[in-house]
Amino acid sequence: MAGVSLKSVCKVFDKDVVAVDDADIEVEDEEFVVLVGPSGCGKSTTLRMIAGLEEITSGDIYIDGILVNDVPPKDRDIAMVFQNYALYPHMSIYQNMAFGLKLRKYPKEEIDQRVREAAEILGIQDLLERKPKALSGGQRQRVAVGRAIVRKPKVFLFDEPLSNLDAKLRVQMRAEISKLHTSLAATMIYVTHDQTEAMTMGDRIVVMKDGKIQQIDQPLNLYANPVNQFVAGFIGSPAMNFIQGRIASDGGGFTFDEGGFKIPLPEAYGDDLRGFAEGVVFGIRPEDIHDSHSVRTGRQTAEISAKVEVVEPMGSDVLLHLTAGKSLFVARVDPQYMPQVGQQVELGVDVVKAHFFDPDDGSSLLHAN
Repeated sequence: MAGVSLKSVCKVFDKDVVAVDDADIEVEDEEFVVLVGPSGCGKSTTLRMIAGLEEITSGDIYIDGILVNDVPPKDRDIAMVFQNYALYPHMSIYQNMAFGLKLRKYPKEEIDQRVREAAEILGIQDLLERKPKALSGGQRQRVAVGRAIVRKPKVFLFDEPLSNLDAKLRVQMRAEISKLHTSLAATMIYVTHDQTEAMTMGDRIVVMKDGKIQQIDQPLNLYANPVNQFVAGFIGSPAMNFIQGRIASDGGGFTFDEGGFKIPLPEAYGDDLRGFAEGVVFGIRPEDIHDSHSVRTGRQTAEISAKVEVVEPMGSDVLLHLTAGKSLFVARVDPQYMPQVGQQVELGVDVVKAHFFDPDDGSSLLHAN
């Protein structure tokens, strides 16, 4: 396997549309890196440039230490798994998986061995004589992955491979691809718009927006220490709550003042937040707002009163859509706690988990790296 390096890579389409802007990414050997972001952020274009399917406008791409800017796709020693599977409908599954090896004139015995090994790994050994139309979506996806495995490439590229599957099958295939990464000790670059896929699969995640890389980090650090408001809102489900307000000093410490309610802040936040009396964005995740019966002992919490607007039972927990002051926000609470719509409830905010963002540029005021 091999590492992949992007240095100041840009892609500009006609009419000065900047799809990827000055991307710097280092993918280590055997690492699983996920590119994630909303539609149109440039993640698939980045993957296609690595594959050689899209010309770069400027910058350099290295695979296994070799500059590949002018190397055609077939000579880059990569294998790509597409969203639509791209299987040949008139060929059997065996023929589909063997096709790339036949083009490269591998011996028939080696082709057979590689195809059957890959089919065994993916559990599709009984499907080799069928045609793609006779398979389910999940089975077709396994075939598409198997076609990549038989190549034994330096780098695997996945372009939203699970987006056509139902929710249950997506969860299953996520686990299978992660296991495959471990068993093959492979370098994998994976594109998705689904932050849950990114969080559960990636060794590191590249978050993109409008062609620019926002943050590259390990999943848990992205969640705990987002560098800006976009990353904070994109990573995590339900999304982080953002509340507009200002920082006020009451002589004995600092508070966040929404206008309709106040939240006392830890003393340690004072130096970072001093000077934001004119405006600040307070961020708190739904899971860090607790009903009064389950406020964690030993943690610094602030009480807040809010009105219940919507109740969403999720089984393992309950999502409450609430209003307090002028703000709407969501809390994830214990399923034993089921208030009624319109009820006024007392909640505990885990203020040591709070985030604060500059209202002008969205940068984090506490956790910027």
